[in-house]
Amino acid sequence: QVQLVESGGGLVQPGESLRLSCAASGSIFSIYAMGWYRQAPGKQRELVATVTNRRITNYADSVKGRFTISRDNVKNTVYLQMNSLKPEDTAVYYCNPAPRIATIDWGQGTQVTVSS
Repeated sequence: QVQLVESGGGLVQPGESLRLSCAASGSIFSIYAMGWYRQAPGKQRELVATVTNRRITNYADSVKGRFTISRDNVKNTVYLQMNSLKPEDTAVYYCNPAPRIATIDWGQGTQVTVSS
């Protein structure tokens, strides 16, 4: 069974940076495009960035130019470099294949809080 473990979140001030990591057990990285999702309080979970197994990336308009997604297929890890963070980026961040695979459970996520 595939397990996803997100890390790297924290409390930062507006304009600062964070780098999130998502480690996956199993060999899903060689098969699936991967995505970073986020869920803010009271809002639905949204997809913010994707990277294919050929490293083609795509971003939601709200993070384009500020976030960078990457993957390391040897380490089975996907990253999200987040720069110029804004208060509206505050959310719990998750990774999962994109499109999402229903049989792969969500991890525990990592909390990102942007506040002065």
